[in-house]
Amino acid sequence: MTRVADLNPVPASAPRSGVMAQLKALLPRSSAASAAPTGLHAIDAALSQKIASSPSQVSLHDQMQTLSLFAREQLANRWAATHAADTAARPKRVYYLSMEFLMGRSLSNALDALNLTGPAAQALQAHAHRLEDAMEHEPDAALGNGGLGRLAACFLDSMATQGLPSFGYGLRYEFGMFAQHLEQGAQTEGPDAWLVGGTPWEFARPQDTYTVRLGGTVEQVNGQSVWSNGSTVMARAHDMVVPGHGTQRVSTLRLWKALAPQALDLQAFNAGDIAAAAATKNQCESISWVLYPNDSTDAGRELRLKQEYFLVSAAMQDLVKRHLGENGTLLNLPDKVSIHLNDTHPAMSVAELMRLLCDEHGLAWDTAWTLCQQTFSYTNHTLMPEALETWPVALMQRLLPRHLEILYRINHDFLLFAATQRPNDPAFLSRLSLIDETGERRVRMANLSIVGSHTVNGVSALHSELLVQTLFADFAALWPQRFVNVTNGVTPRRWLAQCNPGLAALLDQRIGSHWRLDLTELQRIAPLASEAAFCADFRAVKAANKARLAAYIARTTGIVVDPTSLFDVQVKRIHEYKRQLLNVLHVITRYQAMLAQPDADWQPRTIIFAGKAASSYRMAKSIIRLIHDVGQVVNNDMRLGGKLTVVFIPNYGVSVAEIIMPGADVSEQISTAGTEASGTGNMKLSMNGALTIGTDDGANIEIRQNVGDDNIFIFGLKTPEVAAWEAAGYDSHTVLHNNPSLQAVLDAIAGGVFSPEEPGRYQELVDSLLGRKDRYFVLADHASYVAAQLRVDALYRRPQDWTRCAIANVAAMGVFSSDHTISQYASSIWKVAPGVV
Repeated sequence: MTRVADLNPVPASAPRSGVMAQLKALLPRSSAASAAPTGLHAIDAALSQKIASSPSQVSLHDQMQTLSLFAREQLANRWAATHAADTAARPKRVYYLSMEFLMGRSLSNALDALNLTGPAAQALQAHAHRLEDAMEHEPDAALGNGGLGRLAACFLDSMATQGLPSFGYGLRYEFGMFAQHLEQGAQTEGPDAWLVGGTPWEFARPQDTYTVRLGGTVEQVNGQSVWSNGSTVMARAHDMVVPGHGTQRVSTLRLWKALAPQALDLQAFNAGDIAAAAATKNQCESISWVLYPNDSTDAGRELRLKQEYFLVSAAMQDLVKRHLGENGTLLNLPDKVSIHLNDTHPAMSVAELMRLLCDEHGLAWDTAWTLCQQTFSYTNHTLMPEALETWPVALMQRLLPRHLEILYRINHDFLLFAATQRPNDPAFLSRLSLIDETGERRVRMANLSIVGSHTVNGVSALHSELLVQTLFADFAALWPQRFVNVTNGVTPRRWLAQCNPGLAALLDQRIGSHWRLDLTELQRIAPLASEAAFCADFRAVKAANKARLAAYIARTTGIVVDPTSLFDVQVKRIHEYKRQLLNVLHVITRYQAMLAQPDADWQPRTIIFAGKAASSYRMAKSIIRLIHDVGQVVNNDMRLGGKLTVVFIPNYGVSVAEIIMPGADVSEQISTAGTEASGTGNMKLSMNGALTIGTDDGANIEIRQNVGDDNIFIFGLKTPEVAAWEAAGYDSHTVLHNNPSLQAVLDAIAGGVFSPEEPGRYQELVDSLLGRKDRYFVLADHASYVAAQLRVDALYRRPQDWTRCAIANVAAMGVFSSDHTISQYASSIWKVAPGVV
């Protein structure tokens, strides 16, 4: 059999050194048996021609490359075996489409899956290097931004580990969203050039290249719609292997790179018009340059739509080609294919598959539509109507005229059906329509996703309940059986075993290592919360993790923090509904109280923020700057004696989270009740022994139900109370009248206490909270939040009780494994069974 590794030369260079040979010697027999010595020696020889072989001349970066190439070799063989087995067995596959896959670094996960972490550490130690230091030289794969991408990455890990025949489909962003920098506290964005030095973790697939059409016209020829003219872009596949753990199977993340049909206009170049010669190339390749281009401009919005269609067109063409190659007919598509839409970004898959089935393969419309509805499923990730994606009809007419025609036909047939279920109700039909006719006519992508899918799921119990009660109530009235709940989960491999080796080792010592594959095994540590020795070891692990985090903070921000203080962590995308602003108001409240009561026994606390604001989101950027400015004042006020410190860690991503999560004492999950669909950071932090302070929102509710009310700090308005306050005409002035300390906080911000050089800097932020503008009930929840923080202080002063609660959190996390989540998807939605290698 031809091996995958021999087909794809690696663009990055790596040293020969003694590490490769030592790794071979230390390789477990099961892996060594599947290794390919000839291919390994060939790569080793090729690399040795480029870089000196003396260990003293090999950098940590080169050691990282060597380890990566070695692991790649092993995984390539597993990938080839998995592909061969699936091709022969022709199983049903799941295709998971997402605009984001926030994979992080690959080396640590690959070594862990290959059971090579220990041998790799030994090999580097022989050259006076640490494995952790070498792995830090791998850049994060910049393929996502926030929770959506981290969830998708966890799901791929679990699909591979559970042996599900699966593909992830995404875009090969060259620069990610952006690298975040702070200049005097203001966020600035630079390119996140993660591919500049190449990556050993991708396999280019030039043979899998598809043509994607944009623009043009649609004409009727012999009663058939023919889409012609316009421009074309080429979509080339690049595969990343996603290893399973405890299995020889792997999954594939297929990423699409945009290329011009013709790389250079040679005539323009020879004529001296250099810009024109490269114009088409740049216009095409820009589609896969940057994740989420700024959509505050017409050009940015057009580019984002191009990105979404480029992804789904390449993916649909690819899976149809694979299906026909194995089955010879499209009529059994739902029996062999399950396509899952991760949010609405890939919703155009429905129209694109209809185009392929009808226009390219000649199926009748009704037959094609039945196949589509039986093939697609959709996960919704938001409860806010304004966050549901829509596109102007005029833009879609210009870029995707055939798809708009298909959407009109889908909508026509759907509304005819809906009218039979509720006749004489035009308002009902208007709400259901795929086209929003109010104001600028727009295509509703969530409505398309629901109509085109057999199953729609929310991502926490509350979220799924609210979907059918509010956002999608009309659709639920038509198809109540179509809506289900599948609570999110996270992979315990990366988010406990790999990021927290100290706790993982302690768990292995006490309950064995099988918890990595069955997280419910963590229940077995619950009784150990009453054992003094285990509690002492647990505290020692947390102390070491906090020391590591403190060192990282000093290195990246220059701020020295006390690792014995309470580490209070809020790390997530910066958004008004996530209420980082509420956290800042508490910081100022505490600061003013400490100045007013200098002799009180204040619990030392380090408050840690991290997260990116969208480049066009002015209010979120203002919140980041306020955090910085408050930190500047608080951290330099000698009257506090170092008992309060505020830190903003820049450029938050997977690798930064892997340092922050294990070091956190408190997990801030404080979104307005009814706004957070689920959250997964809350799960990761609890899994690493942090106690949650949060609203009864999203998955916080299920965390509370599993850890118990005594082991979590719940505060604030609940979802029905928020709705009641809104209905009654909530006015924050009433809150301020009864909370003079909060009024003093707002006065300090508005008066320039934290921005003396520009006193009015935060007037817009303050104004957004006053009167009927406090949309996310920041002021309404302030008093309850401050009271909950005092309960946090009181418990933290009792280390034994705090440790007992932290252990209870870890022990209760079994249900929040992404393995559990994926098993639910596989059995109840996708109907996909594990394959065999």
